[in-house]
Amino acid sequence: MRIGIIGAGAVGGTIAALLDRAGHEVAVTARGDGLAAIREHGLHLDGAWGEHVARVPASERLEAGPELAFVCTKAQDAASALRENAERLRGITVVVVQNGLEALDIAAGILPDSELVGGLALYASQYVEPGHVTVTADGSTYLGDGPGEPTDAARRAAALLGSVMPAVATRNFVGAQWSKLVINMVNAMPALTGLSVQETIRDARLGRVVTASMRETVRIGLASGVTFANVQGLSHPMLRVFSVLPQWAARSLPGLMARRMGPVPNLGSTLQSRRRGRTTEIDYLNGAVVRAAAAIGRQAPVNAAIVEAMHRLEQNGTFLERDDAGRLPVR
Repeated sequence: MRIGIIGAGAVGGTIAALLDRAGHEVAVTARGDGLAAIREHGLHLDGAWGEHVARVPASERLEAGPELAFVCTKAQDAASALRENAERLRGITVVVVQNGLEALDIAAGILPDSELVGGLALYASQYVEPGHVTVTADGSTYLGDGPGEPTDAARRAAALLGSVMPAVATRNFVGAQWSKLVINMVNAMPALTGLSVQETIRDARLGRVVTASMRETVRIGLASGVTFANVQGLSHPMLRVFSVLPQWAARSLPGLMARRMGPVPNLGSTLQSRRRGRTTEIDYLNGAVVRAAAAIGRQAPVNAAIVEAMHRLEQNGTFLERDDAGRLPVR
């Protein structure tokens, strides 16, 4: 099958390499050093799902029309990437694998004639260097397209992806997006401090802030009428309890997440962006909680403070000391 992968970073590179290994005709988009490395040396995958070097065509934009496409850019780059490749994507199934809550709405405004499917990557992969990605922790990819049962397009995409990695077409994709958003709250503190996810969760003061941002996300979701989907061991009943537990007890949930990540330091996607000198997804993660709160006439002070701090650090290229990060508001 002819498959286009827009954005050959940690997630897109993993998908591209696995599909190439399975014999599909894969083409990828990349930029800068990443594009040069893939053209010269191929796309190198290693880690939990084995090793493979994918010798795939690479360009800044898709040069031929695929039968199926995966959009795996960072959320802040999605709109421009979709517009640049719109001619190649019209009329086909496009799977938008991104964090946050708004990916499908953004894509629908640009590709009204395409079958759009949302994707949530729950495995951990890292962009080691240009042209090289490693899978540090196994996990599934959830695909869907709304609050109800998955469409046929979502089921077909899940079947294809499921032939090379764990993948499932899920009902209540909106609830899955919110559950993944709760999980993604562990990404901000590493990007603020330069430490791994595991280190920040285990640190007493930093872990309190991480827990507070997660609880605030759950509370805003519940107040918005969201039914959280079962994702990576999280469930709606569990998250309801988590949202009202005392702070000390609630910390057990991010602690469990850290243990499940294993011994390899997990940098999180937001810190990976900072290390590459890229703008982060903070406005589509913690910022999504702030916007969801405003939509129902509420505030999200913990996540708002995290967004503000990240914007400041992005401008000056620095990190917070542990003590300064630990002073962020906790509720």
